[in-house]
Amino acid sequence: MSAEQKISTGIEELIIINNDRYHGYKKAADETDDAALKELFTKYSMQSHQWGTDLRKYYSHVDTPNRDETKLSGKFYRVWMDIKAALTGNDRKAILSSCEYGEDIAKKTYSEVLKDTDSLNSEAMAVIREQQAEQSKAHDYIKQLRDSA
Repeated sequence: MSAEQKISTGIEELIIINNDRYHGYKKAADETDDAALKELFTKYSMQSHQWGTDLRKYYSHVDTPNRDETKLSGKFYRVWMDIKAALTGNDRKAILSSCEYGEDIAKKTYSEVLKDTDSLNSEAMAVIREQQAEQSKAHDYIKQLRDSA
């Protein structure tokens, strides 16, 4: 695989994981009656939408991932949230656990893409590192909320 293909593949993975994250948090916001969580989940959903838009600037293939394209794991994640919400009656801890699971997947994706940084230009690298730092903060905050629920 050429360096350009590696970059495109990595950025495509990040775009798709942010689509997953967007849809996951949108679903979580719809599932909760807790106003504070609804606001937080909406914020994270919009954050992912913006990140996907920002990453598209660095994607060099003609067929950019569709704005709604998700990974199979993301679809499983949302189905799992649907089932869990039905079984738990929108329990705060259960919803936060589901969100943390999604954040774990996003965190892993960012780490994988950043393993091969030689191929990325400095501007793309800065954007991805900034997103990774913010995503890590979101992960830790969701985990903290879950642990205190």
